[in-house]
Amino acid sequence: MCYNVLCDKYATRQMYSYCPSWALNWDYRKKGILEEIRHYGADIINLQEVEMEQFYNFFLPELKADGYDGIFSPKSRAKTMTESERKYVDGCAIFYRTSKFTLVKEHLVEFNQLAMANADGLDHMLNRVMPRDNIGLAALLKTTEAAWENAPSEGPLVQQPVLVCTAHIHWDPEFCDVKLIQTMMLSYELRAILDEAAQTLRSTDNINIDASSIQMVLCGDFNSLPDSGVIEFLTSGRVSLDHKDFKDLSYKQCLEKISSCDKSNEFTHSFKLASAYSEDIMPYTNYTFDFKGIIDYIFYSKSTMTPLGLLGPLSPDWLRDNKIVGCPHPHVFSDHFPLLVELEMVPTITAPVNGIIGHR
Repeated sequence: MCYNVLCDKYATRQMYSYCPSWALNWDYRKKGILEEIRHYGADIINLQEVEMEQFYNFFLPELKADGYDGIFSPKSRAKTMTESERKYVDGCAIFYRTSKFTLVKEHLVEFNQLAMANADGLDHMLNRVMPRDNIGLAALLKTTEAAWENAPSEGPLVQQPVLVCTAHIHWDPEFCDVKLIQTMMLSYELRAILDEAAQTLRSTDNINIDASSIQMVLCGDFNSLPDSGVIEFLTSGRVSLDHKDFKDLSYKQCLEKISSCDKSNEFTHSFKLASAYSEDIMPYTNYTFDFKGIIDYIFYSKSTMTPLGLLGPLSPDWLRDNKIVGCPHPHVFSDHFPLLVELEMVPTITAPVNGIIGHR
């Protein structure tokens, strides 16, 4: 599941004047959001725009009672704040069902820190990319026996590593270059995380494994439409240096530090990702009075995962008949719709033989 829950401080009457104030109230919305999460019962839940206090005092205790554990990080600005201010900073959360997954390690990806480290004194890297304090959060998980309850029974069960990452990319349409750079930095960091994870698993679990054997799910609010450079980069594995989203700003010297560049001046990544949703299934994931479009996504490793089912959109007839011009609404608790995909996973490592684990 991937869901931007619209945190309380952004749910203002100025932004959402079409929604009754009682239905904008967080105490009302949070109950509906939790009911939705419980209704769908996903094994892995990725949330964006979760305030720190709401994670620790509401979502975590409620979901722990349902058999989940979770990790959280606020946006980078929280580091500069007092304790009383920090609790209202929003961030990303990942919950996982403890009967099916164990947490190996969590990773925080801070785009402002990466921008500073790779700026090389470049003005637009320092003035456009670095001030945005968006983050990505990743959890390296391992499956338990219960995760394979629907698998064919022949053969021993495996502890398959899976990297789950959620991100919230910068929102402003005027900063499409920043969105693309943040996404490229994220893919670079995920590659490093996978390399490190494979090395650790080889040494601690005696598994003969490489980074490509660790499956990956990447999701979040990318604030980018399907025809953007961000989505082109993620799905095709490449983006040209002269892509319009770079806004004719020269980022080449920085990008060469965080991405592979081929002879045709295209930057690439090696993940083989597919989007679980297509435009003909989900015409919009964000539905407000001023904007309706697809900006939330779930990507998965297409060579080892197959989507079996998806949660579809709200009925256009229902929206029309009830004259719903935008969300939130008394029956829709965020301006984003939750995304939900059921994925079939093929194990990429084989089960132990004489204490040694191989890989496919």
